[in-house]
Amino acid sequence: MGRHVAAGIDGSPESLAAAHWAAREAARRGSALHLVHAWERGPHPSAPGPADVSRQDRAERVLAGVASGVRAAHPGLAVTERPVRDDPVTALLAAADEAELLALGSRKLSGRAGFVVGSVSQRVVSRSGCPVVLVRAGVGAAAEHLPVIDGVSPEEIPEVPYRDVVLGLDVSPVQPAPGQPAPGRPVSGQPAVCDELVGFAFEAAHRRGAPLRVVHAFGGAADGPAPPPGTELLADHARAVAEALRPWRERWPETTVVETVTEGRAAEELVRAAAGAGLVVVGRHGHGGRPGPHIGPVAHAVLHHVGCPVAVVPAVVPHG
Repeated sequence: MGRHVAAGIDGSPESLAAAHWAAREAARRGSALHLVHAWERGPHPSAPGPADVSRQDRAERVLAGVASGVRAAHPGLAVTERPVRDDPVTALLAAADEAELLALGSRKLSGRAGFVVGSVSQRVVSRSGCPVVLVRAGVGAAAEHLPVIDGVSPEEIPEVPYRDVVLGLDVSPVQPAPGQPAPGRPVSGQPAVCDELVGFAFEAAHRRGAPLRVVHAFGGAADGPAPPPGTELLADHARAVAEALRPWRERWPETTVVETVTEGRAAEELVRAAAGAGLVVVGRHGHGGRPGPHIGPVAHAVLHHVGCPVAVVPAVVPHG
């Protein structure tokens, strides 16, 4: 299969929003769209209609309906559909292995329980080898653009600017070796950052012609022992962020980049910065030698509390 964006479908409003977001993203990338619906043997316990309607029948109907709607909304887009008899997590991870990006539905905000631990989406996010974008129900094309007067749809005025892309960037060492800077102080010289993470954010902003807002916060309780406040430490972090972004600014000189470096909890600062954004990009970090999949506290908080689409990028930070 050639270049494509994938979307997981399960019949929910969230997955429908994810399918249409993925279609718009595929169009921006010049790629195809691949829709996947996983089903397992046996009758669906909550499916309407006769009890003998199988999961496969329902999956194929749901998938065909979503594909038809996507094709109608995006007539020039190549769309393929694939029902898969397998565990949803396994099927979606397999789809992610072949895709540039995977879009999934995310449950609506509901106080502290906006994203349920153990859900299919979270298990896929924590293990996927490609970026995964979580999309909430009701997020349509208009939500990606700045407001327009008189309720005019962005589809009617294509030049309506996109909302900002927000990148959460960490240039601080997580577990410093003996003799290295303490938590809260950036690594000297070239910062160790994930190229995939920063590159994804710059390319997303470039495709949209949108500004990129980069947020780096340090010193909050969730980030380790709080360093003593001071302008020197703030300047150190600002220099590290600027150095991390320098090669990407040179590659995408037409992209407007706004950097925010502040002392505070990274998760709180990033959630605050996401207000009014069209897309938030965060990295997925492991937890040392702990078993099982993890996404990291900052990404977890953003998935809980941010209403716009959130891209979680597997972050492999170089060492040495």
